[in-house]
This record gives sequence, C-alpha cells and structure tokens, in this order.
Amino acid sequence: MTAMALRDSRVLAVRQLRKTLRRPTYVVFTLVQPVVLVLLFRFVFGGAIDTGPLSYVNYLMPGIIVQTAVFGSLVTGLGLTEDLKAGVVDRLRSLPMARSAVLLGRTAADLVMNVVALAVMVAVGLLVGFRPTGPAWRLAGAFLLVLAFAYVFSWISAWVGLMVRNPETASSAGFIWVLPLTFASSAFVPTATMPGPLRAFAEANPVSAAVGAVRALTVGGAAPAAPVLHTVAWLAGLLLLFVPLSVHAFRRT
Repeated sequence: MTAMALRDSRVLAVRQLRKTLRRPTYVVFTLVQPVVLVLLFRFVFGGAIDTGPLSYVNYLMPGIIVQTAVFGSLVTGLGLTEDLKAGVVDRLRSLPMARSAVLLGRTAADLVMNVVALAVMVAVGLLVGFRPTGPAWRLAGAFLLVLAFAYVFSWISAWVGLMVRNPETASSAGFIWVLPLTFASSAFVPTATMPGPLRAFAEANPVSAAVGAVRALTVGGAAPAAPVLHTVAWLAGLLLLFVPLSVHAFRRT
C-alpha cells in the first residue's frame, strides 16, 4: 500500500468519524441495542439456560461481545450505499486520490466505533455480573481478536452493500445474513442442545469459532490455542475472499 493511499484513507476515516459524531442520537441507539440484548438474555432467559459449571452471565458475555462486533459491521455496507445514493462516492472519484482509500477509510472508521461499542459492552457486562478470570494478556488478546473479527466482517458488509447499492435493501440484506450466523451459534446456548443439522451448522459457524476463542481467553474452560487458531484461519480466509470482491464491486459502481 502506497503512502498516498494511507494518507487518503486516514483523511476519509477522520471524515467518517466526524460525520458519525455529528449524529449523537445515532451513536446512542447503536450502543443501546446490544445493552438491551445483554439485559434480556441475562435476566429473562438466563435462569432457564443450563451452561454447566460456568455461570450463564460468563457464558453469555463473550457471545454478546462477538455479536456486537458483527452487528457493528453492518454499518459499513449501509454507509457505503448512503454515500453512493448521495453522490459522495462520485465526488470522491473526481479527486486526485487513491481509489482504495474510500473502502479502507470507511472500514477503519467503523473499526474505531467498534472499539467504543465493545468498551461499553464490557462495562455493562461487569455491571451485570460478568467476571473474566483470565490474566490481563488473555483479556487483551480477546479484545484484539474481536476487533479483528469486526474488521473482517466490515468487508463482508461492504461487499453486500456495494452489490445491492440501495440503503433500504442493504439494511434488510444485512440482517438476513447476520441473524443466522449470530443466533445459530454457540453465542447464547450450548450447541449440544440443538437438533442435528442445526448443530452441525452452528459448530461450523465462524461466529461460534470466535465466541469459543473469546470465551476460552476470558473465562477459561478450554485451552485457548485451538479456538484462537481456528478463528484466525476463518478471518484470514474471509479477508482474502471479501477484500478483492469488495474492491471489484466498488470499481463496477
């Protein structure tokens, strides 16, 4: 990547962050949704779900944290379609700047917002009883892994948005692929309780891999090396697939 592309990406990332901060209600509601999910699952469903020796809140929070990262990635595709519809992308293309900066800047800005969202989620989790037991380096590793997961899924969201090119369609299409991945996973309930075909899907799900890795790093119960490597392999494969697809789709718009 050239110095020009890095500089242009930084400029566009700052532009996007300023645009986001000028809509405080959007920021608030973005953070409220995962908090509501924590409260619902912790206090409404928590008493009915058996997670063995691990308390449900400690089982739940790694899943909610990964889900927050996945849901946060939907903003990337939606934002790109809004910029396309408003003609912002056309104006950017007329400037002497690196074409790749539009996608790199957008995904970088959304990564920063994910940092804020995940910090809020950890704080809420501590308030409702989440108690990580791993050493500090494992907790830091879990946080970095979730951010990497969010970044990779931003590229998937970017591709979906660039393919549909319409904000309303992008919003609906995003939930169509995100909901099965997050809810048909080990994020909220053990996969052993699921029927056969659904269990097979859940155990092969990249969200389950990430949740298992974050759970092992934060509250123990399993050696973290295998689930972390499994998650990293998923992320590398998805990144190698969806970055070229997103770039190609962007060039066609």
